[in-house]
Amino acid sequence: MIIIRRSIAVLLGLLAALTPLGIPPASADEPTSEPPKVELVLDVSGSMRANDIDGRTRIAVAQQAFHEVVDALPDETQLGIRVLGATYPGDDKKIGCQDTQQIVPVGPVNREQAKAAIAGLRPTGFTPVGLALRGAAQDLGTGGTTRRIVLITDGEDTCAPPDPCEVARELAAQGTHLVVDTLGLAPDEKVRKQLVCIASATGGTYTSANSVEQLSGRIRQLVDRANDTYTATPALVTGTGECGNAPILAPGVYSDREKFQEHRYYRVPVRADQELRASVSVALDRPLNRDYGVLLRATAADGRELVRGTDAGSGRTDVLSTGLRWSASEPDEPTEEPSEEPAEGTTLIVPTPTVCLVVSNSFSGQNTAAQVPGMPVELTIDVVDFSPAPNSPGLGRGWVLLLLLTVAGLLTGLITGWLTRWWVATWREN
Repeated sequence: MIIIRRSIAVLLGLLAALTPLGIPPASADEPTSEPPKVELVLDVSGSMRANDIDGRTRIAVAQQAFHEVVDALPDETQLGIRVLGATYPGDDKKIGCQDTQQIVPVGPVNREQAKAAIAGLRPTGFTPVGLALRGAAQDLGTGGTTRRIVLITDGEDTCAPPDPCEVARELAAQGTHLVVDTLGLAPDEKVRKQLVCIASATGGTYTSANSVEQLSGRIRQLVDRANDTYTATPALVTGTGECGNAPILAPGVYSDREKFQEHRYYRVPVRADQELRASVSVALDRPLNRDYGVLLRATAADGRELVRGTDAGSGRTDVLSTGLRWSASEPDEPTEEPSEEPAEGTTLIVPTPTVCLVVSNSFSGQNTAAQVPGMPVELTIDVVDFSPAPNSPGLGRGWVLLLLLTVAGLLTGLITGWLTRWWVATWREN
């Protein structure tokens, strides 16, 4: 009977420890062995015949850059190539705006096949960028790792709808771990804005290329980035409007979406001997009014703020990031003692305290900015062993501090007076 009672007590203790957590913590995806996948999307529309890059046509520069990149690709990279405006030479816009094809399927690199396919391209038709992006996303398929599209074009989409920027937001909202990087071959402000919008919507980058060296170097850099970062895919999570029912997160990297002036709550278990380290980045993927900020707070379960981190912007950056550190072992945090001694032979299990992380923003969109989907949010969480910083020498407090300041002032006055008398005496003698 004694053994049964002790077993029941232990079981109740375990249930008490697990109850505050509700459900097991969400965890970030484990890195997989899936190889990196990249698709190069090349604009072969009629404007690529322009002869304005180092005395050569834009298509010739792009072809040479492609050849150099294909030769330098790591063997483990799975590469595909899609073109737009490459086959229809007529004036029927309805037909021309469907002109996009995959000329090299995504898979292990066949260098001779890829270079032969690129060498035969001739500038021809319209510029259906939005349709090509949708096709490239389908070419790359789904999976647990990030996939990249590298779009090279010299002009804006001439076939909308679908609008390429809206297509990029649509792809990002699907949570398919897809990043679009854009490269512009023409110094046109309207084209630049469209390419920036496409890249920002998916967490990618925009670059202007004005020479073969710039274009090939940038494409190679983006492909290398796919090899370096494809295993660090954030896990999808959905924050809530209050702490009580927020998802519980284990250490890892997570992605979410947040609307303008919204608060997103998450929970992280942190033991008394641990330190929480968290950071958040918000991508500014649509037109915003100037002067805005991002706030990351750690609060206790009762709403008390423990620590905060902030970042502010004025329209000159495309990402805002901030972070915080907090330890439960700080001296001003009282620890709860058990109300009564446990029965002899009973194992006492103390529930792990839960810290609430709150991501807030002060964004307001311009007239053309859509609220849905929300802004892309990436949240990084780590919980490590607590390591207190060494205490710096202090000046004391109360009467000790007053005495120290009095002595310091007296000594300063004596030394200053002595130096002044010495200088006056020397000046009179000379």
